Amino acid sequence: MFEAMTYENILTDMLDRITSDVDKREGSVIYDALAPCAYHLAQNYACMDAFVDLVSGDTAIGEYLDKVVGDYGLTRKDAVYAVRKIVTSGAVDIGTRWGLNGTSYAITALLSTGVYSATCEQLGDTGNQYSGVLENIDNVSGITATLTDIIAAGEEVETDDNLRDRFYARVQFSGTSGNIHDYRNWSLEVPGCGDAKVFPVWDGPGTVKVLVVDEDMTIDTDLPDIVADYIETVRPIGATVTVASPTGKAINVGANIVRDGIKTLAEVQSAFVTVLTKYLNETVFDIYNLSYAKIGSLLLSTPGVSDYSSLTVNSGTVNITIGNTEMPICGTITITEV
Repeated sequence: MFEAMTYENILTDMLDRITSDVDKREGSVIYDALAPCAYHLAQNYACMDAFVDLVSGDTAIGEYLDKVVGDYGLTRKDAVYAVRKIVTSGAVDIGTRWGLNGTSYAITALLSTGVYSATCEQLGDTGNQYSGVLENIDNVSGITATLTDIIAAGEEVETDDNLRDRFYARVQFSGTSGNIHDYRNWSLEVPGCGDAKVFPVWDGPGTVKVLVVDEDMTIDTDLPDIVADYIETVRPIGATVTVASPTGKAINVGANIVRDGIKTLAEVQSAFVTVLTKYLNETVFDIYNLSYAKIGSLLLSTPGVSDYSSLTVNSGTVNITIGNTEMPICGTITITEV
């Protein structure tokens, strides 16, 4: 907006306004008097240019984005502690602490004999990452403990991109009186929910079904119950709401490839699984006809692949249809070198 208001342009304009009978050369009194003023004016214009970006929902970041979305009743989702299951060889006290790979867990409740729930003391998804034999932090003698299942996944603080997407959904698709947009927006307000699809009157009048995925656009079996509990606190009276995960539809890919010699066959397969998974996640709740040609182009663009042949997707050579309640997931990938 203020790109033209540079130091040089401002100083030139100032000097042009001085009569020609005054020495305006660099080093002159008038030049040296105006130059600092032009410099600080240019700095102010640069700040104003940045300020415009910081107050717009499209370009605001960090705390400035928080202020923009706050005007629309949105707040950034906080980080969440992971809750894990710990199996012990004997009884331990509530509050006992155990550690593994730089993370620590405090026992919070007895679930059954020798089985406890524990909260990770580190915020975010770090608490989801490890399993195995735990180290005793509180010097409990004669007892061993193993970190096993995830009871409630830890979540990182919501990113700017996710918060911006929710802001767009709130502004562009206004909810009112419990319409489709309300149920989607309510779902997205739950920490860990990355997207949602709503089916009104799916089982008759007054019924609503919501399918949800996590922020990685994958199925989280614990998420539907959490979303359902939250929707129950905000939904209109009389609505019967069912929250579930979409059904995963495996996308199995087979192909013969010619390597270019840069990557090993194992590295090619690993890289292709990564790019295919990313593509499939991007299609969730958006694209319901997976392109056979697109999958071929992903394979051809995978580092280490020079060419391919005999490509099959789910044992065929046609596009794959995804049902309304399904989501594609990466299945068996068979890459053979020829």
